[in-house]
Amino acid sequence: MRILCRLCIVCALSGSALQFGQSIPEPRKEFGASITGAFEGWYESGAGARGFLVGYYNRNTQEELDIPIGPNNRIEPGGPDMGQPTHFLPTRKFGMFVIPVPKGFTAEDKLTWTIYANGKSTIIPLRLHPDYLISPFSEIAVNNTPPILKFEESGTAVQGPIGSSTNAAVRTASLSNPLALTVWVADDMKYTSASNVPISSLRPPVTVVWSKYRGPGTVSFDSVRPTVEPVAASGNAAFSGRATTKVKFSEAGEYLLHVTANDYSGDGGLGFQCCWTTGLVRVSVQP
Repeated sequence: MRILCRLCIVCALSGSALQFGQSIPEPRKEFGASITGAFEGWYESGAGARGFLVGYYNRNTQEELDIPIGPNNRIEPGGPDMGQPTHFLPTRKFGMFVIPVPKGFTAEDKLTWTIYANGKSTIIPLRLHPDYLISPFSEIAVNNTPPILKFEESGTAVQGPIGSSTNAAVRTASLSNPLALTVWVADDMKYTSASNVPISSLRPPVTVVWSKYRGPGTVSFDSVRPTVEPVAASGNAAFSGRATTKVKFSEAGEYLLHVTANDYSGDGGLGFQCCWTTGLVRVSVQP
């Protein structure tokens, strides 16, 4: 199963397998290329609930695109809006959101995500195929679990790639003043590595990455990867830290900001689909 998951990621990076029957898309470009959804796999979250873990591959290395929910950015049936991003960053982004699998969904059913960008349309299916069953909450080999993420020091913790607009933190901001965003993270200091190289003190145990997810204007972070400063470890965590960034908005309106906390395994868990945690912040920006 792990080998297959890693193979899926390699295929996504090469831009071939995830279109399932369509012609092989163009290679990466600085501008003008397509965007393809990336099906990371599906998982069981207890009590019969299941989820599709989904990312994307923007073949542009320099171009960010905004594609509103609708004909050019839709998940069907049941959509078009199933929590997918409308702002797409360059290159490969892993496990950005989760779609709850509808009740009664079988291995014969499928959802499709269609993205139309730069004159090119791509479609990927999301299925409950057994070969794509993953364990995003624990890498079985070393019992590595995702970092814990909080938006308040004593607030509710989230863990795993489950961030959604329904459980987003809420903030208000103005165009005239930058908004300070602080997150608290904790981790078990275990990690997933194909080589089992020991943890190096030169790499942080947890990294935090911010991005615009939805919204009408430009979002500027003073640091998209703010430094995670160690704080006194709490509970059973081997590491605890805090990271702050400031963000400015070009237009008033409603925004969703996305944050990913990666453990030492790195972005995308080095292909093991573990271990990272996602969260969303809903920001109402006033004139």
